[in-house]
Amino acid sequence: MPKILKLVISFVIPQLVAVLGALATFSSVETWYPSLNKPFFTPPSWLFGPVWTILYLAMGLAVWLIWNSNHPLKKSALIAFWIQLALNALWSPAFFGLQSPILGLVIIIPLWIAILICIRLFYPIKRWAAFIMIPYLLWISFALALNAAIWFLN
Repeated sequence: MPKILKLVISFVIPQLVAVLGALATFSSVETWYPSLNKPFFTPPSWLFGPVWTILYLAMGLAVWLIWNSNHPLKKSALIAFWIQLALNALWSPAFFGLQSPILGLVIIIPLWIAILICIRLFYPIKRWAAFIMIPYLLWISFALALNAAIWFLN
């Protein structure tokens, strides 16, 4: 497959996941989510869009770097990446769409683990790809704490 096609796929698929997440979020963000008790560390709503945009772009770059390698772990790393992206795609419909913080937790915990596995598999292939995924892991760590706190408070 040509590198340019890999590049397009690497960036488009995460952005599609972002759009699907946004679609699942829109109605609840204006109705259900504001009614929840939230912890003191809840960021302002306007922050989520820019952060996620940057993170999805970073994911695209990281997977593209891996996809273009010839390392023997490449296949395992790509599988791990697509698994974590699928879990990511499930979280917004679970948390916001179904309005279920507990289901969000059931998804975000394995998502966190899958991202960690991705980073571990990416590191020997392309260190930069692993480093690019670290802010995503940190954001999901924060999101996990926020999700857990919302579940606990409600």
